[in-house]
Amino acid sequence: MKKTKDENTEEQILEAAKSVFQSKGMDGARMQEIADKAGINKAMLHYYYRSKQLLFEAVFNNAFSLLAPQLNAILNDDSSIEDKIKNFTSNYISFIVKHPYLPNFIIQELNRNQDFILKLKDKGFPNIEKFKKQVNEDVAKGLIKPISAEQLFINIMALNIFPFVAKPLIMAFTNSDDKNYKLLMEDRKTEVANFIINSIKTT
Repeated sequence: MKKTKDENTEEQILEAAKSVFQSKGMDGARMQEIADKAGINKAMLHYYYRSKQLLFEAVFNNAFSLLAPQLNAILNDDSSIEDKIKNFTSNYISFIVKHPYLPNFIIQELNRNQDFILKLKDKGFPNIEKFKKQVNEDVAKGLIKPISAEQLFINIMALNIFPFVAKPLIMAFTNSDDKNYKLLMEDRKTEVANFIINSIKTT
């Protein structure tokens, strides 16, 4: 019974923390608010997670462990490069809309600790070797314009990640509220994919 109770409490904490981190961000989140939302006292919260950083990492790891396999599956299935771009973009944007703290957290951690990337690689970090091979083969066949697979992948990542990292800036430039911003992100599922595909197609 105790083990089940502990697991339930931890799940409550992670759900509460995810909600607070999404609305307040890492810097704005307070342990007391997370404890209140989880229905426990602050001492109990610190028993499970000694610091806000450790709690943030737990929330992040939980989310990343769901995202990484999805992206890995897309990159390594037998679909065409065009379908890979469409599926990668759609899945990534859908996921980040539900977990908007992830891109900023990754950048924050990389700036603070470059070894953080090693932790990600231990958690099923997406492998792009098959993607690279396909791109090189399609370039050789004349199906897509000459481009290095690495540059193409960076383009895909950059166009997908930037609108979330720069959300306040995007909202200001487009004069958007949260509702309109979400609609813009929904449109990007096709806009980004079409933009990239059209940029590399030979015909």
